[in-house]
Amino acid sequence: MSPLSRIPGIVTTDHVFRVPLDHGDPSGEAIKVFAREVVAAGRENDELPWLLYLQGGPGGKANRPLGRDGWLDRALDDHRVLLLDQRGTGRSTPANRQTLARRGDARRQADYLAHFRADSIVRDAELIRRQLLGEDGKWSLLGQSFGGFCTLTYLSLAPEGLREAFVTGGLAGLRRSADEVYRAAYPRVARKNAGHYARFPQDVAAVRRIAAHLIDRPAALPDGGELTVEAFQALGMMLGSGTGSYVLHYLLEEAWVEGPDGPELSDAFLAGAHAHLSFAVGPLYAVLHESIYGQRSVDAGGTEWSAERVRKEFPEFDAAAALATDEPVLFTGEMIYPWMFETDPSLRPLRETAQLLAERTDWPDLYDPQRLASNQVPVYAAVYHDDMYVDTAHSLETADSVAGLRTWITNEWEHDGVRVSGRRVLDRLMRMARGEI
Repeated sequence: MSPLSRIPGIVTTDHVFRVPLDHGDPSGEAIKVFAREVVAAGRENDELPWLLYLQGGPGGKANRPLGRDGWLDRALDDHRVLLLDQRGTGRSTPANRQTLARRGDARRQADYLAHFRADSIVRDAELIRRQLLGEDGKWSLLGQSFGGFCTLTYLSLAPEGLREAFVTGGLAGLRRSADEVYRAAYPRVARKNAGHYARFPQDVAAVRRIAAHLIDRPAALPDGGELTVEAFQALGMMLGSGTGSYVLHYLLEEAWVEGPDGPELSDAFLAGAHAHLSFAVGPLYAVLHESIYGQRSVDAGGTEWSAERVRKEFPEFDAAAALATDEPVLFTGEMIYPWMFETDPSLRPLRETAQLLAERTDWPDLYDPQRLASNQVPVYAAVYHDDMYVDTAHSLETADSVAGLRTWITNEWEHDGVRVSGRRVLDRLMRMARGEI
């Protein structure tokens, strides 16, 4: 544990824990997991209940607080908050092209990364809970997006560690295969495209022009990566956030500059595209993304590049076909494709590792439907009406399957509602928990 750090409105303490790489082999290799404790300034010596925050992802580090703002402001009214850098991310033992290369060949890397899913993250959290709160201590849990998936795993594996749970945009389908997830996702992404083009009709022509250019001449990105038309379409991941449509529009506005040989894509546009497309900061997001849906009891557990395979069922996402007609070129969403491991320099060394993970079929189940059906931990979940990232119908199906789970269904916010709403989303869920709603 490090000394206290003071930031306006908050006091933080850094913690580092050693956990088994494989919780089934506690005496084997250990890795480091970092967590930051946050408490309201002036309350650092108070006896406060703990709230564990599990962020979205997979493969994303916890937010770095700059003060008492957003959902954290509401949480600190009542709690001592623990921000966990899930294994492999942030200041935890990193997993990226640089560190994984030291583990040997792709097979060894894939076997190592097989221990980086929700079940391992939950077991890390339980070990940390016992160290901080004691064997019988309980904490509250807030899971955003993939953190909500982890919450369902927590309720399946170790509900005795939880006092209550809050989920925002993260009720996964308990028995939904990766194919089912993406079959439901592509129509949602198409709706988000329609909303964007209705908001900015001038972008139809702008996107068609860029796509036609990239089909003929893929562009070099600042890191040496390649902006192909498929990579350009992947900017649609932005459309699932509250401000993403506007950010995308402004990026498109600055796409062109007059060069010595005529119009060319501007450095500003290419730098902006790179900032949204590169996985250098979070490579595990790409490497493990489809693995979060792998379970032995569901379609034999394998994923086999599901987003790429299922995309063929939705020809409206074919840019070349759209350009041959008057149809708009559609952006894709939260999908990971095998070509990303060719166009992104931070992913290229992990191409074979990702392939082996896509072929893997022995993924253990992440959820226990029977245990969830008899759950006794109070759970309060915000379900966003047309969430681009997590299917609303799958979320409500899961809500009906978890005893003691209450939902708040809203169209006021997109998937990132807990982040962009200030205090409001978390406050609503906490008022539900306190019986005020």
